[in-house]
Amino acid sequence: MPRRFELLVFDWDGTLMDSAAAIVASIQESCRDLGLPVPERERAAHVIGLGLKDALTYAVPELPLADYGKLAERYRHHYLARDPDIELFPGMREMLASLKQRGHLLAVATGKSRVGLERVFAATQLKQYFDSSRCADETHSKPHPAMLQELMRELMVEPEATLMIGDTAHDLQMAVSAGVPALAVSYGAHPRDSLTEFNPVACIDTPQDLAPWLATNA
Repeated sequence: MPRRFELLVFDWDGTLMDSAAAIVASIQESCRDLGLPVPERERAAHVIGLGLKDALTYAVPELPLADYGKLAERYRHHYLARDPDIELFPGMREMLASLKQRGHLLAVATGKSRVGLERVFAATQLKQYFDSSRCADETHSKPHPAMLQELMRELMVEPEATLMIGDTAHDLQMAVSAGVPALAVSYGAHPRDSLTEFNPVACIDTPQDLAPWLATNA
């Protein structure tokens, strides 16, 4: 079957890796450590996919600018404590291997830092499948279109031949701004209705359904 999309760009947290709950809990515990108002789960989950500074600023709007560093340090402490127990969604490794064998270019666009992405690349041994990646500490954070624009320029792929795959409104808004089709997955951080309003090409509701959809439609 001919490929519809040459380049597949994946978000990481909540799309390939089942890390949304760990991110939410780490934000909440960090706030408790510093005696700050603890955001509800929905508010904490909304920031997944953003760069850390944007995420913490939104999750804790009462945060004094001078205390950002303290909160970021506590967040990293709590997240790294959970990190060894966070796993890929079922079937993701096999899916990436199959897509690569089929001839797709693969990339990651993530709110993680470069250090954080390289850590999970090493832990999961998935780096071999990706042709490039962009992180929030080396370009504009989502939903700015820069990550996608830079990846497309680097890999020399046009927007219509690129597919963004993500679990948050930030991913889909980035795709819209870059003129790139998007595939939503509702098993991650954001609810289905917040994703479908961006008119993705489809919305996948379980991790097990992602690989078959891509095999048939990408």
